[in-house]
Amino acid sequence: MLQTVAIRGYRSLRELVLPLRRLTVVTGANGTGKSSLYRALRLLADCGRGEVIGSFAREGGVESAMWAGPEHLGGARRTGTAQGGPRTRPVSLELGYASEDFGYLIDLGLPQARQTAFQLDPEIKRELVFAGPVARPAATLVRRVRGLVEVAGDTGFDELSRALPAHRSVLADWAGAVPELVMVRERLRDWRFYDGFRADSHAPARRPQIGTRTPVLADDGSDVAAAVQTILETGTDDLARPVAAAFDDATVSVSVTDGLFDLQLHQRGMLRPLRSTEISDGTLRFLLWAAALLSPQPPSLMVLNEPETSLHPDLVAPLAELISAAAARTQVVVVTHSQTLRRCLGAEPIGSDADAWEIELYKDWGETKVVDQGLLTTPPWDWGKR
Repeated sequence: MLQTVAIRGYRSLRELVLPLRRLTVVTGANGTGKSSLYRALRLLADCGRGEVIGSFAREGGVESAMWAGPEHLGGARRTGTAQGGPRTRPVSLELGYASEDFGYLIDLGLPQARQTAFQLDPEIKRELVFAGPVARPAATLVRRVRGLVEVAGDTGFDELSRALPAHRSVLADWAGAVPELVMVRERLRDWRFYDGFRADSHAPARRPQIGTRTPVLADDGSDVAAAVQTILETGTDDLARPVAAAFDDATVSVSVTDGLFDLQLHQRGMLRPLRSTEISDGTLRFLLWAAALLSPQPPSLMVLNEPETSLHPDLVAPLAELISAAAARTQVVVVTHSQTLRRCLGAEPIGSDADAWEIELYKDWGETKVVDQGLLTTPPWDWGKR
């Protein structure tokens, strides 16, 4: 289970070190940094897929995505005026996590001044894979500084390469040589993100699709019929119960025609089931969330961005039950505005002994911070140096 997520220098997240529980509910007013936190987690996952450079480029480059305020805010808070000053460390954007076994940190910076058309691409300046909660030198297993890659040995660090390109992650190029890199890479690749499923007439979930066993729903919901059929064939009533509770004893099934799978909803009083093209937008979204949360092969981390969007208030409580059930089998982060969802999830304030915490974000001089987070509720973390 993830214990810590750390972000420094990304948009409003000047320096944020968050503790995570089995279920973590992130809330706050508009503009406090919830979407930035969600995107930062996606960027961290992209490191495992070898896509983080392209993801930053699509955001306008690392310079556009960086914290735009002064390096230190102490002067602004004292004087009431934000002013720049001499920097004490390189311009950088850093992401990392720590779990019960291994942790990972990546430091991205501005491209070096040279003739290239790829000016939006950041460069990977530093990467670490470490054991335990903090990236201390004694706990470091693999370290990469610019092109130099080293792995911990019996008497120090052994060199693996001196020429790793700045656009290539050590997770992509050297995972085959170091088992710990494989474990970190596969964990990051396993994370799943669900962000407001489409339900319009052209939504992927409304089109019949070739069906294969689908233990994990795609992030766009395009394989929902196959995912539902996979859940139904597990022989449990995990899907039947929430659907019946949400829609007056309705049931779901999947029709198969020439290998094409299509979702169907059976409602009381109807002579035939409704096909995916006929299901209402809110009902389809609820079924998509159910298919994601009831995955027979849950990912190690599931991140849900405002799952209550476009749902009728009566569906929020059944949705919360699905989320709580998922959190019993995997780690879940929920970003939400909904007071009803927060209440139904029953998350406790940060620092409690509960398995579910609520983390409320707020802005202070443009910086995202956590309400009531102090020394005792800030996990240990060491950014290190290039």
